[in-house]
Amino acid sequence: MAKKTDYTYAIGRRKSATARVRLYKGSSESLVNKEVIGKYFPGKLMAALWQKPFELTKTTGKYYITARVLGGGKDGQLTAVIHGISRALTKLNPEKFRSVLKSEGLLTRDARERERRMVGTGGRARKQKQSPKR
Repeated sequence: MAKKTDYTYAIGRRKSATARVRLYKGSSESLVNKEVIGKYFPGKLMAALWQKPFELTKTTGKYYITARVLGGGKDGQLTAVIHGISRALTKLNPEKFRSVLKSEGLLTRDARERERRMVGTGGRARKQKQSPKR
């Protein structure tokens, strides 16, 4: 088991998903909810997305993560993990990594949330009742 000072901790958020990310130095399997990240987020597109912070900072293979993700769907969880990884990398070396990650928009928390349903809209947020033609 790793000691408490062996990792850098950061929180990433998106919609209703929250990811608590621990960034470790070394090369090992990255885990999300105690599952290999490739199984939790399957496919080449998702792999390219979560690896993007490492590729931009040229730290691929130097660090690995463990993440605990709660809430939301898979897409929101993936974006929360990316946000958490980016924040953890920035904590490690702010002068070197912050400008690169900021310019790609990975440090900005995407604040768009689901809109609540409105009264009289037939169960949806923006749906309008059909007006009579005559």
